[in-house]
Amino acid sequence: MPKPAPAYFQRLAALAAIDNAADRPTRPVLEAYSGAEMATIPVGTAEDLELAVARARAAQTAWGDLSAADRAKVIGRFSELVHDHADELMDIAQAETGKARIYAQEEVIDVALTARFYAQNGPKMLADRKVQGMLPGATDVRVRYQPKGVVGVISPWNYPLTLAVSDAVAALIAGNGVVIKPDSNTPYCCLALAELLYQAGLPRELFAVVPGPGSVVGQAIVAHTDYVMFTGSSATGATLAAQAGKRLIGFSAELGGKNPLIITKNADVDRAVSGAARACYSNSGQLCISIERIYVDRAIADEFTEKFAQHVKDMTLAGTYDFNADMGSLASAQQVETVDEHVTDAVAKGAKVLAGGRKRADLGPFFYEPTVLGDVSEEMTCFAAETFGPLVSIYPVDSTDEAIKRANDTDYGLNASVFAGSNDEAQKIAEQIHAGTVNINEGYAAAWGSTGAPMGGMGVSGVGRRHGEEGLLKYTEPQTIATQRFIGLDGIRGIPQSLYLKLTPQLIKSLKYLPGR
Repeated sequence: MPKPAPAYFQRLAALAAIDNAADRPTRPVLEAYSGAEMATIPVGTAEDLELAVARARAAQTAWGDLSAADRAKVIGRFSELVHDHADELMDIAQAETGKARIYAQEEVIDVALTARFYAQNGPKMLADRKVQGMLPGATDVRVRYQPKGVVGVISPWNYPLTLAVSDAVAALIAGNGVVIKPDSNTPYCCLALAELLYQAGLPRELFAVVPGPGSVVGQAIVAHTDYVMFTGSSATGATLAAQAGKRLIGFSAELGGKNPLIITKNADVDRAVSGAARACYSNSGQLCISIERIYVDRAIADEFTEKFAQHVKDMTLAGTYDFNADMGSLASAQQVETVDEHVTDAVAKGAKVLAGGRKRADLGPFFYEPTVLGDVSEEMTCFAAETFGPLVSIYPVDSTDEAIKRANDTDYGLNASVFAGSNDEAQKIAEQIHAGTVNINEGYAAAWGSTGAPMGGMGVSGVGRRHGEEGLLKYTEPQTIATQRFIGLDGIRGIPQSLYLKLTPQLIKSLKYLPGR
């Protein structure tokens, strides 16, 4: 399959929320496989973002007045359209990011499944609910969920389909408008999904895409929206959280990770080898939840290391718009340089390259071999710092307790993986790991793909959660409406207030004997 045609980019560019786009400065968008310019994108400004927010705010009132079921119908239609347009979405994801087609397909499926999950379950999650009141029978309490207003999304380049829309569909079903700034390197993935949302019946103002630099458009999002959802580095997340805090608006973020994988001495080595390869090299390792540290019991460390290194050497590295590659390129020259710097630093300080370890300019400007390192020590950059590329280090350990201790020896806490001799053993290990998600017999997909469960990080790996009920209700303002009947706080008609006040403490104490109190 070829990369998308110029006419496709021109059609999508017209959907950007930028007035008079033809008169604006543009920036090039590169095909990651070749590094060649394949399109340009208009550069938005803070004023464009402010106007998009104003339009979204105006449209949000009517959208929020619809029932959650009616809003869900639009998102349900969008899910079906994503399936129908899977091939072109995979093409654009590969073109902008360089990922292998298997991982572009993973993105498309994830977008469709997340949209379907919230379309099916969102109305029930958002329904008014009755809760126990202060005085049983006398206090009637109802909790309802109001939309925040306009949600600002700042999405990254590594999963430009999934991370543009997975958060947005939840915000939309909750009754909000959404204004999004996609990464400047991958704007067309976001615009392609915007086109499908509009085709599904969503008013254009409710999902406004404003491409532009983070220092301009991203800052304007934090300054003008009612809630901010960010995916990116921990350092940038901390800055945005502080800025949101000054405005007293909500903030949620999925941030960095230095994710561990634990393999016990009685694990199935062959299963661990294939699972670890997916965990480490999906999307060329450019995944917040991919594995960068492997702790394997010394009893099987040699066997695992030999088989894993050979498996990695045998992986097919190529830039093709089909399913014939195990791994594609990285997304940019900056990513290649980061990986190469980490490998060069480690080797200079005594690490051993067990597989890979080289740039592959013969395949394209952003290719780097999937790489395995041994003998990595604390003074090496890749020991503790997130590489965010196809690099993993193997550490033999003497016990499971040591593996758990070393897995938790980090400020990060996003994702982890366990391969053990039994699921019971793995469960016990998982419960001791300080991470927002832990996968057993899998690297990341089991937790990520379970859209009914919350996904997010502990420590410096994030704030809040996406997916599940938590990922929806964060975009709402819970409102409690309490009705007092029969008995007022100032007494009961016909009973002297002095007697009522004397009886009140005993009455309150006796409530503990009622069910649920």
